Amino acid sequence: MLLILSGCSATRYLNDDQALVKKVNLVGINKEYEEKVYSYVQKDVRPNSRFNLALYNLVNTRHGKYRTDKIRKIGEAPNILDSSLVEISRVQIEKYLQTKGFFKAKVTSDIEVKDKKAYLTFTADKGPLFRVRNFTYVIPDSAVKKLYEANRQSFTHIRENKRYDADTLAYEREQIYQMMKDHGYYDYLRQYVRFSVDSNLNSSQADLKLFIDNPPGKEHHQVYTINNTYFMIHDTDGKNHRHSDSTVVDSQYHFVDYSTRFSSRKLSKYIFLKKGDLYNTTNESLTYNRLYELNVFKNLAITYNKSADSTLHELDPSIEATPLKRMSNRIEGEYTFNSGRSGFNIGDTYTNRNLFRGAEQLEIKFKYGILFDNLAGKAFSSVYNRDLELGAKLTFPRLIIPFFNLDMNRNGVPHTTISSSVQLFDQRSAFKNRIFINSISYDWVETQYKLHSLTPISLEYRNGSFDPAFRDSLQKQGYELYIRTNDRRYFSVGSQYTFTYNAIRLLTYDNFLYAKVNIDAAGNLIGLLSRGLGLKRDANGDRTIFGLPYLQYVKTELDLRYYLSLGGEKQLVMRLNPGVGYPYGNSEILPFEKNFYAGGSSGVRAWQARTLGPGNYNRSVIADEDTRRNLRGLDQLGEIKLEGNLEYRFKILNNLLGAKLKGATFTDFGNLWRVRETADNPGGEFKFNKFLGQLAIGAGAGLRFDLEYFVLRFDAGIKVKDPQFTGKDQYVLKYFFNSKEFKERYAQTNAPDRYNFIQYNFGIGMPF
Repeated sequence: MLLILSGCSATRYLNDDQALVKKVNLVGINKEYEEKVYSYVQKDVRPNSRFNLALYNLVNTRHGKYRTDKIRKIGEAPNILDSSLVEISRVQIEKYLQTKGFFKAKVTSDIEVKDKKAYLTFTADKGPLFRVRNFTYVIPDSAVKKLYEANRQSFTHIRENKRYDADTLAYEREQIYQMMKDHGYYDYLRQYVRFSVDSNLNSSQADLKLFIDNPPGKEHHQVYTINNTYFMIHDTDGKNHRHSDSTVVDSQYHFVDYSTRFSSRKLSKYIFLKKGDLYNTTNESLTYNRLYELNVFKNLAITYNKSADSTLHELDPSIEATPLKRMSNRIEGEYTFNSGRSGFNIGDTYTNRNLFRGAEQLEIKFKYGILFDNLAGKAFSSVYNRDLELGAKLTFPRLIIPFFNLDMNRNGVPHTTISSSVQLFDQRSAFKNRIFINSISYDWVETQYKLHSLTPISLEYRNGSFDPAFRDSLQKQGYELYIRTNDRRYFSVGSQYTFTYNAIRLLTYDNFLYAKVNIDAAGNLIGLLSRGLGLKRDANGDRTIFGLPYLQYVKTELDLRYYLSLGGEKQLVMRLNPGVGYPYGNSEILPFEKNFYAGGSSGVRAWQARTLGPGNYNRSVIADEDTRRNLRGLDQLGEIKLEGNLEYRFKILNNLLGAKLKGATFTDFGNLWRVRETADNPGGEFKFNKFLGQLAIGAGAGLRFDLEYFVLRFDAGIKVKDPQFTGKDQYVLKYFFNSKEFKERYAQTNAPDRYNFIQYNFGIGMPF
């Protein structure tokens, strides 16, 4: 309220001869031009953001006046009426309309001042819209003319009878420039393209003529071809020492490596400047992109030297590179707190960026986390769980496939990743889990919009066990499903495939569809060969390999989103995220880790992760408080998932402590379900005639601090509809303002669980 009132009373800080700009009206402007026209209104005569102005007023006023010294750069200074800026704005708007085909456009401005508040009105009389009647071109160079005629239809926006638009002409000029640069014309300049417009016609039509001039004093444009490429790699400090590796690859790539760290033959695969090819800026950009994608160079520069023999018309590309440090070590830590629990995670990552001199990357990671249950006691007596993870990953910037030599570097650097990891998890007096995974994966880029990831083989060993006393307690209470899901050892041979569409556009404000499909399957090949291999069965009737039962299941998940631009930095995101997993053959249930979970910072944000669902399941059915505590995170899972989100994103401040401040409002819905009816999750099974009524609904708002390289995110979600209750009681929002009694009743049936109407989420990066 203080900020709002400060903003509303801003005029009291002004001098008597000053007026605060409160509103700008645009009259006679088509809706399609309004946003662009408004951008030509000078910033200092646009209405302030009330919030930004309020911040400024709080820290930059003194004794009822604005400070004139020691001004703090917080918020936004008041935009005071300046008639000269109003006139500049009027002229700029008029010129803009003329570039859009309204050659006779006239704009007038009107200023109304009342109580130190200024109201501006710009009124446009656009006049007739001029269209292109005839389009012709004059190109003296016959080779260039032929090239233009062959390519024009693929890029031109100039059409006869279409509205004249200066932006269309600028686009044509840029496309011609790119066309010439991609066909050997190294010396070509944008200035060689010019247009003449004849609008002296009473019919509101214009004749348009394009010229592509020759270089001054020359009869044609010169075409150049690529000769030898010279690649110089400096040492990491940017200096060249006496000793270097000098090699020639394929009789065209001349390498001088002062760092002595790289294999020239491996690097040559990412150079697209081929001897004998025409000079081509697209190939130059590809070379830049692929070499940077290797993540071993911090600086790259490509220049060209013309042949000393001017009759050859050849170019010698020169690539200079400064490598990153070969090895690095990063230590990370975080403190976590949520719903009565707090803890910390600490991790260390060692990286070797060039293990075998071909930009291979080795990562060794260590992570340890501990979570305290504040409800249980103090210090280490209240440790809820511990989690230790160790992993190693070796990534090759190419596809290593037996009997095949695939060159797929043009659209993106492919990767082969060999990884191994082990996880040791302990939950006090309840559960232990040991997981060991080995896999090999291939990632490649079909186009810049289509990404593929295939893990043909993933070997997994898992040993999960309940605390004996806890296991006995579960058995006495009839919770056999949790025992069968978690208290088990198994071996798995699986495969995964992921397809991603339009990931490259996620940081833009375009209108586009994003899709990610993931398929995970295990045990198919072993299942087919089980009889032939003579695999034995264990006491439970499951076939075994290496003395352990193996898994058979298929699981798929879809992440489908539509991003709708609302102008500027405003965006609406619609998301649907369904998934289903199904055990079969040698498996009656999915392993614990392969189930779906709901809630969390990127799902239904009004619920903490793993506290939503399945179906109408309510944890009050668990017999006693100790069991309820020990089953946290273990009992709310499912083989079917459906989540959806609707989020509106907008900008609040351009600069807040060095970050761009953005906001979001959102509505989330979703839940989990079991494939089959289970006594352990009553009401949790999926039924077509019930699942829509079992969807949880949450709403909220958030802030995003955009630091350019990453985004810090804070979201607050409030529960609107909670499916763990029945009938009208599901709409828990009605209890929000009388929550004490509601929470007390909930504690009587669900302790030690607490009911939180609002869930806070902190994260790095956007939620989706």
